[in-house]
Amino acid sequence: MKKICSLLFALSAFPALSDVEYTLKITQPEHHLGEVEITFPKSAQAHLDIKLADWRTGRYEILNLANGIRAFDANDAEGRELTWHKIDKSTWRVHLDSPTEVTVNYQVYANELGLRARHIDDSHAFVDASGFFMFSESFRNEPLTVEMQVPGQWRSVSGMDFAGSEHRFSAANFDVLVDSPIESGINQLHKFRVDGRDYELVIWGEGNYDVDLMLSDLKKLVKTGSLIWQNYPYERYVFMVHATSGARGATEHLNSTIIQRHRDAFAKRDDYIGFIATAAHEFIHTWNVKNYRPAGLVPYDYVNPNYSDLLWLAEGSTSYLEDFLLLSAGIITHEEYYQGLSKRINRHLKTPGREIQSVAQTSFDKWINQGGDHGKNFSTNIYSEGALVSMMLDIKLLDDSDGKVSYRDVHALLAKRHALPNSFNSQDVLDILTEISGQDHTQWWAKNIDTPFILDVDALFEKVGLTYQYPAGSEVIAGFDGQAKSNGELLELSHVARNGNAWQAGLTSGDKLVALNKHQVRNTLDKTLALFEPGQKVVVDFIRRDKLMSTELTLSEVQSKPKQVTALLQPTQRQQMLYRAWMGVAHPNAGQTSQ
Repeated sequence: MKKICSLLFALSAFPALSDVEYTLKITQPEHHLGEVEITFPKSAQAHLDIKLADWRTGRYEILNLANGIRAFDANDAEGRELTWHKIDKSTWRVHLDSPTEVTVNYQVYANELGLRARHIDDSHAFVDASGFFMFSESFRNEPLTVEMQVPGQWRSVSGMDFAGSEHRFSAANFDVLVDSPIESGINQLHKFRVDGRDYELVIWGEGNYDVDLMLSDLKKLVKTGSLIWQNYPYERYVFMVHATSGARGATEHLNSTIIQRHRDAFAKRDDYIGFIATAAHEFIHTWNVKNYRPAGLVPYDYVNPNYSDLLWLAEGSTSYLEDFLLLSAGIITHEEYYQGLSKRINRHLKTPGREIQSVAQTSFDKWINQGGDHGKNFSTNIYSEGALVSMMLDIKLLDDSDGKVSYRDVHALLAKRHALPNSFNSQDVLDILTEISGQDHTQWWAKNIDTPFILDVDALFEKVGLTYQYPAGSEVIAGFDGQAKSNGELLELSHVARNGNAWQAGLTSGDKLVALNKHQVRNTLDKTLALFEPGQKVVVDFIRRDKLMSTELTLSEVQSKPKQVTALLQPTQRQQMLYRAWMGVAHPNAGQTSQ
């Protein structure tokens, strides 16, 4: 009894925790500056470590976001200054002499629009919590509020719930806040409702977009989640769009997404497909990553790399499944799907790194893979290669089961059995594959996931009634196994394919081409190559380290037009059946069956 009374006394000495309170005041928007105030509940610790994230969800790269923080100070509940010092580049340690609330203030420089972490200007503020709001592990799981003090004509939108005013939001904890960006500013807002769920489209910036078309297709898109998953993990979803002058890309969040495109990259059909495909990609992430994700990402560690060899499944599978949703919904045509698939396959086959790095390896190394010439020669991409290996697995499952089992079943079971706060690993995926197919996929996994896979396009597409071949009119021309870009009056090599003719001749990225066989290199490499024959030996004059140099190479044989994916004119009954099971719609030449 004495122990119980002592415990009750101890508990009564400290009231129940109150919300963590965040305030962002837009102070000098023209200079990209804002002020943050955070009040943490009473703490009896000797010190409180307050951190800013080093990366943001959806971008697996250390960003060092603390570089924009200045003028930090800390005070107790009575307004008295507290002693603090930094213990690493993104952690401020505040010392407490007695139990007290802690209020910290600091300035944020927000001019990283392309990082989709933070941006402030005279027309808006894009707030990803990772770039603005510090947190303490001691209060990470506590409820919180966020108040935006912004110019009067601004509107604030977020996937978080409003908390009493149009610029105030609430979240269950910091993990919800960090996955619920805020778009505040001068913007368009369009609301719609589909299947009992609420949606919003908020657009910042002027551009050549067609809002009616965007809304029409988004309404079709959001209905497709049930084609894969049993339940929707949200009741309200926000599509945020930035029409910008330079920043491009997108990031998935808990019940929202941010999509950035050049303001003039909406109207042309190819550009629009790029936009709506991105929307589909981020929409799928609402399940794949935000509802279930690999073990290395659960829970998020916001200040250290979160390693996983399954990022190809998190990102690449999402890239793959987006086409299924778009085609099933009638948003894109078969031909438009084939065009995108052709580009992906051609890009893969022109990436020498596909022979070096497996999708499991590139997943783990995503934090350090930097792309560029060396990356293309020795690395792969979790998006492109992840999408292609997902397609290989999908068609294998469909073919082995006569169309009864697909890769979508894998994702449906991952969502059902491994939803957060749980996670999954490679063995969990293998167990699901065994369960749904009746086959052990361990050897397939070792050959295609843990080892660089070999894409047999012809064998794969034969199963679903497609072909992959050069289009009519393509001819053999002289080739240079690399890429060049204009650098003033000269072309500079940006990529030299490993073991190609330029590589064997000793050329490297950064070399500036001057002439081939004394013919001045023109403003594009193709125009100059057109003067020569395939197999011809040429002398290449180039500049390296400001010195004119020469080497000899043999021009390769390449086709003037890239290969294209097309539909068989007379698919068999089985090909038609597998195509429908694969894409959710009939083969474009269904009915023209060959015997």
